[in-house]
Amino acid sequence: MTAPRTAPAPAPAPVRLAVVSAGLGVPSRTRLLADRITASVRGELASRERPVEVTVVELRDLAVPIAHHLVTGFPPSALEEASLAVARADGLIAVTPVFSASFSGLFKSFFDLLDPDALTGTPVLAAATGGTARHSLVLEHALRPLFAHLRARTVPTAVYAASEDWGGAGDALTGDLPARIGRAARELAVLLDAPAADRAPQPDPADLFA
Repeated sequence: MTAPRTAPAPAPAPVRLAVVSAGLGVPSRTRLLADRITASVRGELASRERPVEVTVVELRDLAVPIAHHLVTGFPPSALEEASLAVARADGLIAVTPVFSASFSGLFKSFFDLLDPDALTGTPVLAAATGGTARHSLVLEHALRPLFAHLRARTVPTAVYAASEDWGGAGDALTGDLPARIGRAARELAVLLDAPAADRAPQPDPADLFA
C-alpha cells in the first residue's frame, strides 16, 4: 500500500521591509548607508530562507507633500502611499542626516504625520550620518526616544556613520562600520524572523489613514 503523499510546506510569506531615508543630496551618504544596511538585512534573512520585499521611502521626494499635509491636514496621494508602506511593514530601517545635533526636520516631520499607533510593535533599526563622530549620541538622545514614543521595538545596535567611516571615494567603508552594520542587521533579522505571535499586535494600517 502506497503511503499518502504529504503536501509540501507552504513557502514563507515575504518579510515586508520599509526603508526611510532622509538624505537631501543625490546621491547622499544617508541613502548609501540605508542601502548598505538593507543589503545586510537581506543577507541575514536569506540565510534564514526568508524572502524580503523592500520599499524605499525617499523623504527628499516627499518634502513638498509633507509641507502640504502639515498646513492642510490632508496627505497628498504620494505621501499617503509612503505612510501606508511604513505602517504595513514588518520592519523598518530609518536613516537621517544629523542637523544641529539632532535628526533632520524632514525626518521628524514625516514621523510626526504618522498615526501614533502606526509603528506599535514594529522592529526598527535606527541609523544616522554626520560629519563628525561627536554627533553619534544623536542615536541615543533623539532617535531612540522618538521610536520609543511611537512604541516601536528599536534593535539594541544603532548605526552612526561619520565622514571618517567612509573611504575617500565615498564607496568604500573603513573602521568598524561594516561590523556595526552587520550586528544591527542580525538583530533586526532575528526580530523579523520571529513568529508573528511573538510580536506585539498592531492595528490595521488601513484604518490609521482613513
